[in-house]
Amino acid sequence: MRIRVIWSLLLFAGTVFLATPSFAQVGAPTVAPPELPAYEQPVCPGDGYIWTPGYWAWDGEYYWVPGTWVMAPEAGYLWTPGYWGWGGAGFMFNEGYWGMSVGFYGGIDYGFGYFGNGYEGGRWESGHFFYNTAVNRVDANAIHNVYNTRVNERGNRVSYNGGNGGINARATSAEEAAARGRRIGPTSAQTQHAWSAHNNPQQRLSANHGAPPVTATARPNMAAHPKDLPPIQRPAGAKTGNAKLDEKNQKQQDKLIAQQNQDRQKLQQKQDKEHQQMAKQTANRARTQQEGQLRGQQTQQMEQRHQQQTGQMQQRQMQGMQQMSQRQQSGGGGRGGGGARGGGRR
Repeated sequence: MRIRVIWSLLLFAGTVFLATPSFAQVGAPTVAPPELPAYEQPVCPGDGYIWTPGYWAWDGEYYWVPGTWVMAPEAGYLWTPGYWGWGGAGFMFNEGYWGMSVGFYGGIDYGFGYFGNGYEGGRWESGHFFYNTAVNRVDANAIHNVYNTRVNERGNRVSYNGGNGGINARATSAEEAAARGRRIGPTSAQTQHAWSAHNNPQQRLSANHGAPPVTATARPNMAAHPKDLPPIQRPAGAKTGNAKLDEKNQKQQDKLIAQQNQDRQKLQQKQDKEHQQMAKQTANRARTQQEGQLRGQQTQQMEQRHQQQTGQMQQRQMQGMQQMSQRQQSGGGGRGGGGARGGGRR
């Protein structure tokens, strides 16, 4: 497997991925990632959320991406965590993915059901996810699809596979089969969550020395506005060997990226205008307490609407990039718009 940077798009023949941003074009680290910090899992925020463990990411230095509860992209899908592995000349990060079964994640003991092999934190039954309360914090008064099965917890905090001091584990035939099956990359909520950690100086190893201040969150940290989104990246894809076709594909990608950036700018301008209008309304002192509360509620509703708009736009853009990549890999070329426009529409 080629050494790639964190949050790169992994595309294999016969699989389906969402385009995922590569946060920084940097080489593979030669220093092993730190131990996994010990932390407490937040209570599950609602039915259908699946735990995705925290991990050390890299952009020239290590930083901690908090564990969080994430809605599964489709019923029946489970999360295979990403993991660091020694590649002979440096450490490489193998991206996590959603699939119908849990694949290989380096034998890393992430806890909360991810004890190095498979997943013992829950299972899907008849379109509903059932939580194992022996390893997950779930409010059984609010979520009734639960069970309790004790499992052996090793508590090994080593965060990488292979190399000096790493976990000595290899993929089983079932885990290899999972990697070959239909897979979906991290959702837009996950990429925004990781980008938020990337932008927080306190999450970096140089600042926290292996004890990050935020180890886990109940929900992903979501971007409220387009300016807070991770940058749009060109999808990874194999060269065709045809120089003219490769050049054509690159131009199509450039056009789509420019189009998506323009859509982000338009939505940002629209939201900025709404902020300015709200600021004018709140500039005048509220005459009554009730009026002040109403303005506060309106501001909160506006921010919630902006966050929803931003998330929906990023999801469309990721799908548009993925669709183009699929067309290009199949040899069909691609028109630069599928699923990418409409960033400023509600």
